[in-house]
Amino acid sequence: MFRDQAFGTKTSQVASGTLQSHLNINSIDRYRDYMSRFNPSVSYNRYTLIEFLDKLRIAENDSLTYGGLLMFGKREIIEKYFPDFRIDLLEIPGTSYTDAKLRYTYRLEEQENLWEYYFACFNRLKQKVDVQFQLTAEGFGQELSPGLEAIREALINMLMHADYFSPAHSRIRIFDDHIEFFNPGGLPKSVEELKAKDLSMPRNPIITKLFRMVRLAENAGFGLDKIEQNWHKYNQTTPEIIREFDSTTMILVVKDTDRGADKDTKDGNKWGDKWGERWDQKWPEIETWWKQEIDTNLNSSEIKILDIMAVIPDVTIVQLSNNIGIVESAIDNNISKLKKKKIIQRVGPARGGYWKIIK
Repeated sequence: MFRDQAFGTKTSQVASGTLQSHLNINSIDRYRDYMSRFNPSVSYNRYTLIEFLDKLRIAENDSLTYGGLLMFGKREIIEKYFPDFRIDLLEIPGTSYTDAKLRYTYRLEEQENLWEYYFACFNRLKQKVDVQFQLTAEGFGQELSPGLEAIREALINMLMHADYFSPAHSRIRIFDDHIEFFNPGGLPKSVEELKAKDLSMPRNPIITKLFRMVRLAENAGFGLDKIEQNWHKYNQTTPEIIREFDSTTMILVVKDTDRGADKDTKDGNKWGDKWGERWDQKWPEIETWWKQEIDTNLNSSEIKILDIMAVIPDVTIVQLSNNIGIVESAIDNNISKLKKKKIIQRVGPARGGYWKIIK
């Protein structure tokens, strides 16, 4: 009840003892690059770093606000103020914990801060919906799908409206037939009232504004209508919202039929079954070729890097990081692996050069 009395103010306070040097500069740079591309007309793009931090209330004088620390801080500093800081994402093989043969098949690794958690969670979640991929005129990847829009909005809402001072923490559980977004902290009003009046009552105003400034969040309300409309358009089901005194859970039902597994082809055969048969037949041949061509298996990030380099040879580390959803240091590490395997090489200087795929 004490935390609810401070609704909308707690994370706006200064975290005593913090310094601007406690910010992760890579996260800040990545955020500013994202803002310059997706909200180029906003005035914050013209500010110096110090002005930028001050105007967006990431920092006040030489200290950080709780919101700024959570969004862009170094993990070891965040944990001094939030000892159990984490966003859990689990993939569970079953429709519930009861019928799951394993506790989970995937668990998200710890990330530096909320900005990095957003990309890591979204990169995993987007694999659960059908998307269409196309390049913009600037050469950036753009993924289109109402299901993707709904999942992105649900994730952003979870990160914006969590009670980070609660002993509980935000959690995403991906089951075979549904996805659960659990958040500590109750809603300030009923779901019906929030939707009917289009109220904007963020628990964490600074974090909310930071997501809005890069156009990842709606400018009003909790985005509930947007989630419902897009998810219903995607697979004709309506999200369920469970509102408790000290938590909120959103459940999105996942239909297998909308994943392509049961879509009929013109000849009346099931596409999923037909593809499975073809894959089983072709895999031994593919595996043999793969081992001959490349003696070491590639991880998913290396494959994504190669996919983008094939289309955009002069792609930058920052662009790869933003498109794939992992930090720049991880991009550097994967590129080093690809170079070591003699799969790619750099042609020309760091500025003005390009990537060449050898294999």
